[in-house]
Amino acid sequence: MNLRDFGLLLAVCLIWATNNIISKIVVAHWGVPPMFYAAVRFAIVALATLPWLLPAPKPVWRIVTIGLLMGAGGFALLFIGFKTASPSAAAIVVQVGVPLTTLLSVIMLGEKIRWRRGLGITLTFLGAVTVMWSPQGLELSPGLMFVAASALAGSFGAVMMKQMEGVKPLRFQAWVGASSFLPLAAASAALESNQWEAAMTVGWPFWAAVVFSALVVSVVAHTVYYFLIGRYEANLISPLTLMTPLATIGLGVLITHDHFDLRMGIGAALALVGVLIVALRRNHVMPLLLLVRNRV
Repeated sequence: MNLRDFGLLLAVCLIWATNNIISKIVVAHWGVPPMFYAAVRFAIVALATLPWLLPAPKPVWRIVTIGLLMGAGGFALLFIGFKTASPSAAAIVVQVGVPLTTLLSVIMLGEKIRWRRGLGITLTFLGAVTVMWSPQGLELSPGLMFVAASALAGSFGAVMMKQMEGVKPLRFQAWVGASSFLPLAAASAALESNQWEAAMTVGWPFWAAVVFSALVVSVVAHTVYYFLIGRYEANLISPLTLMTPLATIGLGVLITHDHFDLRMGIGAALALVGVLIVALRRNHVMPLLLLVRNRV
């Protein structure tokens, strides 16, 4: 990989990490309802990518389902989790999306798992459990449970996406936005309150955050990522994208003052080593698997 492309990948990873911190601030510090935030985000994504919506990928039901899983389901659950979970802990727990995607690919795509990937899957799960562990036992943090559920939704979407052929990145984003906006808006209207009041109270920082999340993260970073995947093997890109959770942890400690102790350090090391082992093995859903892990 040349220096320019490494710089592009580094920028993408920093954008993904920054977005995790911003999302935490929006829903936890500013009090913007998470489903409303996700709905506005995907409305902007849908508008920005509208020219790429048609022709619709076939079958339409599958791309709509994928959009709901990777968009509405994945991001709504993640943002709900961010209300109580720290970005650092979430960055570690969301890594379970890698082994979950691999296991689902065995069930749905007939992939084979050998002992190395089995070891990686075990280490990743052990790392996530270590982060959720407390001196009193397994701490079933509601926030981290939502983060894990978000990873599961994204994993289902990634495996289903592999069953479709020839969907370009911007068309994929267009259908994620189009499929996610209305369900999220309806869910927010039914389950949340004072959405617009919260957004208006925050003012322009909220709109700056949501535009950054929709356009810079989903459209620009996503497109650059797929450009790099097209030029290099996924087994080269994947280890380098471990910069995202590491940067999230660093930014979380610096900006949102996340608690990060020895236990979390051990959990992070186990999870990231496990992810590295899985990612270095050939995997039919590797490019989308990376998106699940990094929460684009």
